[in-house]
Amino acid sequence: MRFPSEQLSTFAAVLSEGTLEAAARTLHITPSAVSQRLKALEQTAGRVLLQRSNPAQPTEAGEVVLRLARQVAQLEADAGAELGLGASGPRLAIPVVVNADSLGVWFLQALAQVAAEVDVTFDLHRDDEQHSASFLRSGKVMAAVTATPDPVQGCRVEPLGVMRYLAVSEPAFAARWFSDGVDPGKLNTAPTVDFDRKDTYQWAFVQSLASTPAGESIDVKGPRHYVPSSHDFGNAIRLGLGWGLIPEIQCQQDIKDGTLVGLAPGRPLDVALYWQRWKTASHVLDVVSDTVRAVAARFLRQP
Repeated sequence: MRFPSEQLSTFAAVLSEGTLEAAARTLHITPSAVSQRLKALEQTAGRVLLQRSNPAQPTEAGEVVLRLARQVAQLEADAGAELGLGASGPRLAIPVVVNADSLGVWFLQALAQVAAEVDVTFDLHRDDEQHSASFLRSGKVMAAVTATPDPVQGCRVEPLGVMRYLAVSEPAFAARWFSDGVDPGKLNTAPTVDFDRKDTYQWAFVQSLASTPAGESIDVKGPRHYVPSSHDFGNAIRLGLGWGLIPEIQCQQDIKDGTLVGLAPGRPLDVALYWQRWKTASHVLDVVSDTVRAVAARFLRQP
């Protein structure tokens, strides 16, 4: 079985752009030509590869073909660069998934360094580090910053370091809700700021305190605000909307100057982060991985 390169690139373009029409504009062909290539690809595979929703999504079989399409594009781009054809050939777009805090603290610095060395663009996806490995399994991305230490099939993994989080609040908020001290029950009663409904760190922190011998059993989450932006999440806490966990590197100075108060000194929440990437040999992915590892070492706690 052989999948023509133009059919694979068309399939990947539809999933990247979301619709057949958008892919057609990107590829400079007609929507009819896109449809014909997809039909031929599905005939070769012998099964449906694309859910024609808005945006388009791959079927389970389509995820396998999407991985192949991305790998072929990557290898073609690497070969073109080695042959000195990088300027005339298509620029490789590398899809990567990363959590919001890494994106806000250090990851963009790594990408900026790569872009200065290699003719490449990045297609960033943002998701919780506890869930980002699913993007690798589906073929949506070539690499991921994840909290998953076990390698996804076809990938290799390496530790990046530890992101340390501190439980903090605005001083007046702390005086109102924790005047008699901080304990799990009071933390759960006070309004909490979560990034989104996948964000379990505040809840995990309350549970970790409650699991001490003198702690209490807490089964129901207290009141929560959802603020799905790393910058605005921190501002919501600084403005007294609720308490929450902020990366240490982003709140140390606030604690020093009194803008924020630490609620549980000596009880940080440490999250180990890993870099997972496809095993496929690629100079570009090697450069990205080396740079991500070097920049992470400057910002994350190392063992």
